[in-house]
Amino acid sequence: MILGYAIALIAVALVGAGLCLVEALRKRGPNDFTMGATLVVALMLLVQIIISIAAPFSGNTAAGDPLEFWMYLIVAFLLPLGAGFWALVDRTRWANLVLAVVHLSAAVMTYRMLVIWG
Repeated sequence: MILGYAIALIAVALVGAGLCLVEALRKRGPNDFTMGATLVVALMLLVQIIISIAAPFSGNTAAGDPLEFWMYLIVAFLLPLGAGFWALVDRTRWANLVLAVVHLSAAVMTYRMLVIWG
C-alpha cells in the first residue's frame, strides 16, 4: 500500500460519510452527491486493488498476513457496490444512512489494511 493514497482514500470516505449523514438527517433520499461519493470510494478501492497487485513486484510486500489483507480489501470494495445498488432500489432517507455507514466502514477497513501492510 502507498501511505499517501491510503490517507487520501480514508479522507474521501470520511467526507462521503459526512455528506451521506447530513442528507440522511435532512430526510432526503439518495441523490447525485451521495451516489457520486459512493462511486468515488468504490473507484478508489478498485485502484487500491491494482496497487496491491503491483506493489509486491516493486519490492513493497505486506508485512502482515496477506490473506487477511486481501479479505479486507475485497470486502471493502464490495461494500460500496452493494450499498450503492441497494440505494438505487430503496430511494428513502435510510439508504443515505446505510451509505454513510458503508463509507465509515471503508475508512476503518482501509486503516486496518494499512496496519496489516506495514
